[in-house]
Amino acid sequence: MLTEYIQRAMHGAQYEQMEDGRFFATIPQCPGLWAEGATLEASRDELLSTLEDWLLVKLREGDTFEVIDGVDINPQPEHAQAD
Repeated sequence: MLTEYIQRAMHGAQYEQMEDGRFFATIPQCPGLWAEGATLEASRDELLSTLEDWLLVKLREGDTFEVIDGVDINPQPEHAQAD
């Protein structure tokens, strides 16, 4: 499920070439997450690495995650089962 979440997040990534020729990358569903690189591919690679780190930090802090394309990686409350 985590792999699918990462794939869908990366699919929604947005890239912009800056005035200095470098590329800026973001994932709108992941607030505060961004990366940049000298080429489009370098910015994509950096974005993927940053996304993985971002997920680990949010998990450690107990933050919630945006649902991306129907993929929800938030812990689900356990349902009480009847005896």
